[in-house]
Amino acid sequence: MPQIDIRPLRTLDELRACVTLQRETWGDEFTDVVPASILKVSQRVGGVAAGAFDAENKLLGFVYGLTGVENGRIVHWSDMLAVRPEARNLGLGRKLKEFQRREVQRLGGVVIYWTYDPLVARNAHLNFNVFGVRIHEYVEDMYGETDSPLHRGIGTDRFIVAWPVADAEMHRRLDETHAAGAKRDLAQAPILNAGNAMPSTTVGSAARVEVPADINAMQEADRDQAIRWRHSTRAAFRRALDAGLTVQGFVIDDCAKRGYYLLA
Repeated sequence: MPQIDIRPLRTLDELRACVTLQRETWGDEFTDVVPASILKVSQRVGGVAAGAFDAENKLLGFVYGLTGVENGRIVHWSDMLAVRPEARNLGLGRKLKEFQRREVQRLGGVVIYWTYDPLVARNAHLNFNVFGVRIHEYVEDMYGETDSPLHRGIGTDRFIVAWPVADAEMHRRLDETHAAGAKRDLAQAPILNAGNAMPSTTVGSAARVEVPADINAMQEADRDQAIRWRHSTRAAFRRALDAGLTVQGFVIDDCAKRGYYLLA
């Protein structure tokens, strides 16, 4: 592990490097870039804008979020996180998130929200099995059509997840998630969108929703199939959530090249 320093973005060079990394990550046509000025001033009112720097002071990754009030509670919205491709085996995403959580703890915050695409299996694994989030809401086409090549026209459905700030609550949630992954009744529950089909089975007390192992590669190879995955998972999640089920955990089957959301 090389020497890594995680700290708030302070200097103009650091702020500009963050803007550059945003464009490198989401594309030159990305229109939701957070400018250096907002990265700077938001930190004065509880925002978090932090970077991971190597020994040569190169920005390897960053996390950015805003702090606000929800029903009288201090909460935080984690808006962006990116890590350079060559640094993605160093655990920087987790380190940046933990830095963010500690900062929000210091401010008196109780929960951190963010969004992710439920089709991205690796992010589902990270969110449930590493961070211990819970699902707060499923939003269809949350960001509409964007200019980012990462979305490639398949819509921007998102899970809004909630991450507990308190250590004890986070560890309890992780224990619950890991226990769900070991339950036979969940591991063998009916798959609502089996074979990427639209849901046809009745929702019982437990269910699974499957996703491809690598939706990004599928988008490159077969865009139509990726679109079908969006439609089938959207319908499956809507049916399960409307029936009162919640996501208990997430597992990946490497042999089947599928990820499975476990709902009960």
